Amino acid sequence: MASSFEKYQKRRLISSYFSVVISISLVLFLLGLLGLLVLNTKKVADHFKEKIALTIYLKDTAKEVEITQLKQSLALAEYTKSAEYISKEQAAEEHSATIGENFMEFLGYNPLQNSIDVYLLADYVSPEKLEEITTELVAKNFVDEVVYDKPLIALLNDNVKKISLWVLIISGLFTFIAVLLINSSIRLSVYAKRFTIKTMQMVGATKRFIRRPFIWKSVKLGVLGAILAMIGMAAVLFYLDKSFPELQLLSDEVLIGLLFAFIFFMGLFITWISTFFATQRFLNLRTDELYY
Repeated sequence: MASSFEKYQKRRLISSYFSVVISISLVLFLLGLLGLLVLNTKKVADHFKEKIALTIYLKDTAKEVEITQLKQSLALAEYTKSAEYISKEQAAEEHSATIGENFMEFLGYNPLQNSIDVYLLADYVSPEKLEEITTELVAKNFVDEVVYDKPLIALLNDNVKKISLWVLIISGLFTFIAVLLINSSIRLSVYAKRFTIKTMQMVGATKRFIRRPFIWKSVKLGVLGAILAMIGMAAVLFYLDKSFPELQLLSDEVLIGLLFAFIFFMGLFITWISTFFATQRFLNLRTDELYY
């Protein structure tokens, strides 16, 4: 009979430890994913900014040497990520392919202009800086006009600021929730042993001596949960990097390493502090209060 009871208690204890580890790993995993989102919000925003082209239309009177000099100056400019020259013949072919017919047969001439598509670095994709670049380019007498999508850029910058703010707010809120959830799991595991704690206290054990094995056990569970969470984070990160290589999610190894270290530290710290206060609570209770 005693053997069956002991086996039951052992299974119950293992089940309790298992639920704590799963709770910790899931919460830390979600917290880690949110951390990845925070770290890569700017990178994703920059990726979309650098897809917006600034198109420079050249006059038909522009000389070959002037076009060559402009292309070279744009390639060396601090704001340029890449620049592509598109001749009026190439533009006509692309336009004909888009509409499905040769429009020059009806017009009898090519109305399109030679142009240069400039893709800017993300830091320069703002209404103010684009206006400065446009003013500088339009001042050249062989440039007809400079065109870019002003409403799209304004909208993109506004949305990036809003999204960044909300990501930070949600990150702080989720970190608080993570602490509460892990703390609840730890408290439940300690609650199951409240009578053991009181018994040890009644036979003369000090509070530090009683707390030590509980804290050590919880810290080991926290480490295990953090390792599982980091394995899940690594799997998601490698999958996203493989699916979206242009984002270069693995390029900043230092920040990723710091994020993983933070998740590991959170697993240690939250379990330690939660166990400390949970055991302290039951140590301060009277014997008759343990039944409530």
